[in-house]
Amino acid sequence: MIHVVVLLLGVCFGIILTNAEVISWFRIQEMFRFDAFHMYGVIGSAIAVGALSMLLLRKLKARSLNGDPIVVERKQMGKGTVYGGLLFGIGWALTGACPGPLYALVGNGYGAFLVALLSAIGGAWVYGLVREKLPH
Repeated sequence: MIHVVVLLLGVCFGIILTNAEVISWFRIQEMFRFDAFHMYGVIGSAIAVGALSMLLLRKLKARSLNGDPIVVERKQMGKGTVYGGLLFGIGWALTGACPGPLYALVGNGYGAFLVALLSAIGGAWVYGLVREKLPH
């Protein structure tokens, strides 16, 4: 049952991304060329909502559905974070999409993004294989 709920939430998220033009290659290129505020507004709003949500989770000492405390450990930024961010940004700039909207793009019939989606999945799989050998 939970899988159906998650699938429906994913479909709703894809519809929202599509209607907000967040998956638009042109909008993403506008952002990287500093031609429009649209994507910065969306990303800034997401950061604000995420920060507020984290604050509320901590203040209210929220628990999961199983009753376990929700603990989000603080992580220190290291060179791996910088390298990962650069790699993520380069991939985003080259493909015109970050990982989340790739599913929405493929679902909207943009078949060329299937290559980017499969590459992202492959990259995550390779990371899982070599994760223990990487300096974290």
